[in-house]
Parts: sequence; structure tokens; C-alpha cells
Amino acid sequence: MSITTLRVGDRDRQTTADLLSLALAQGYFDLTEYEIRVQAAFAADTSEDLRRVLADLPVEQLRRSDPRRIAARKNAARASVRFHLAGYAAMVAIVLAVWLAVALTTGSTAYFWPIWPILGGAVGLLGHVLPVRTFCR
Repeated sequence: MSITTLRVGDRDRQTTADLLSLALAQGYFDLTEYEIRVQAAFAADTSEDLRRVLADLPVEQLRRSDPRRIAARKNAARASVRFHLAGYAAMVAIVLAVWLAVALTTGSTAYFWPIWPILGGAVGLLGHVLPVRTFCR
């Protein structure tokens, strides 16, 4: 056994079987060939054996089009928008509180300066929300 050929464990075999399932779902081979490859994957002892099972498949393309991966990326994008919205709401609350405190202590409400950070933050928030809404449907 060479240095670059490593023994594999159940997790490696299961990862290979998952890739084979994706390849079957995407039409790279039929059910008979899938069964043969899965049996070979679970019988594999080394990383070289697993590489041979996947040798003729576009593994990176399979991973990119994995529905679980796509769903996870969409969920992460939505979570980042919620985090951005929470930060924006906190900023709005702070600038309004400062403006109100100054207005109450000085008695002057002539210039509503919080409009500028509120509008600027809204532009940034919309720049984040619109692409996420467009591509994460």
C-alpha cells in the first residue's frame, strides 16, 4: 500500500454512496450500475478503491447540484438577511433615541437628521434583500 493510498472508514464509504445516489438521480447511470457501484463503495478498503468507483463521474458538479447543499445555502442567505435587518432596526432605534433625547433636552425639533443614516442603511439593506429574494425562491 502506497503512502497516498489511505484506509477508509464508514463515513468515507457513506459519502461515496451519497455521491452515487446523486449521480443516479441526475441520470448518469441506471439502477443496476448504481447497485454495483454502491456495493463496491461499501466493500472498499482504501481511498484508491473509492476513487475508482467515482472515477468517471463529475464529482464537483454532483456536489454543486446537491439539493441539500442548495437548500443550506439558501437558508444561510435568508439568515444573513435576518441578521442584517436586526442590525438595521437596532441602528434606527439608536439614532431615533439620540434625536429624541437631544430634541427633549434642547426643545428643538427643527432638523430631523436621523433620516440620513436611516435612508443610507435602507439602501444597503435593500441591496442585500433584493438579490436574496430573487435567487433564493
